[in-house]
Amino acid sequence: MAPLEGKKVAILATDGVERRELQEPRDAVQAAGASTEVVSLQEGSIDMRDNDLSPGGTEPVERLVADITPADFDALLIPGGTVNADKLRTDDKAVKFVRDFVESGKPVGVICHGPWTLIDAGIAKGRTLTSYPSLRIDLQNAGATVVDREVVIDGNLITSRGPDDLPAFSSAVVEALAGGA
Repeated sequence: MAPLEGKKVAILATDGVERRELQEPRDAVQAAGASTEVVSLQEGSIDMRDNDLSPGGTEPVERLVADITPADFDALLIPGGTVNADKLRTDDKAVKFVRDFVESGKPVGVICHGPWTLIDAGIAKGRTLTSYPSLRIDLQNAGATVVDREVVIDGNLITSRGPDDLPAFSSAVVEALAGGA
């Protein structure tokens, strides 16, 4: 049996999501046996980006964040992309879902610009995190300790800097979910 057999992972994303940051962690948890659902702010599909600038295709939305709770999933992934992260952090339902998920104690993997949502959810303070370099001052201003490492694990939060760190990030998420963190 695969180590994540029977586990469900929500991937919270919207238009402007960095394609690789959605697809590569999803592929890793699916390869380990988990099922995933792309959760978003609107129905239909979301536009993905490559390197925040170039079109990267579309991804179908499977559920709306307004219709789910942390009890529906075993882990949460928040990919980056500047536009994606900015839209998520300004949506009250997405912010509440992230806050509730982190408070549930279940694994939450956040990469690149995704930690902006942690700030707006009020859960960055007192945590040790990493992110894309341009967000680090925002995290510090929100009370987080910021380090420059490919993966940082602080309790149930797993953060990473960006696309170059995807192998280490994906591995850390799979390990956390397999261990029931």
